[in-house]
Amino acid sequence: MRLIFLGPPGAGKGTQATRIVAKHGIPQLSTGDMLRAAVAAGTPVGLKAKAVMDAGGLVSDEIVIGIVADRIEEADAKKGFILDGFPRTLAQAEALDSMLAGKGLKLDKVLELRVDQSKLVDRIVRRAEEAKAAGQPVRKDDDPEVFKTRLEAYNRDTAIVAPYYEKRGQLTPIDGMQPIEQVASAIDQALAG
Repeated sequence: MRLIFLGPPGAGKGTQATRIVAKHGIPQLSTGDMLRAAVAAGTPVGLKAKAVMDAGGLVSDEIVIGIVADRIEEADAKKGFILDGFPRTLAQAEALDSMLAGKGLKLDKVLELRVDQSKLVDRIVRRAEEAKAAGQPVRKDDDPEVFKTRLEAYNRDTAIVAPYYEKRGQLTPIDGMQPIEQVASAIDQALAG
């Protein structure tokens, strides 16, 4: 099962991906985590990424796709994987499709958690308050101003990825404003169909 989770920050992608990881035994792949691991492991792609980052640059799509390509070859990803937060741009989506096709693979589902963005800031503030009350650390991106900046970046750069997959008949929209369990149920139905 090869999946992509799309949706703005705060939509619940991480919450739902964690549940699918536990239920289906496939890894959730974060490009940030993969990048750090490739750099730490000193892989050829990791060394390229390190050189770019050390110079203060942004890692190119080519390097990110290379890191994803290497990561999905690992044993735990043989049954499938969840890409969360990737692809972020149309160019990345096209490059991902090409890379997968080159390996004889394709995506099974692209799930988009659709949410009312005007209510997301309230959701983030509530998440931060709940973390504080539980004595847990508050995520850096749960600051409302940081969150608004991330949401603007999502709308500018990433929101166009969903229509790309929709045109290809691969997108399944999920109402992300429902309670967590109802979102989970809708995802389960989408994955079963």
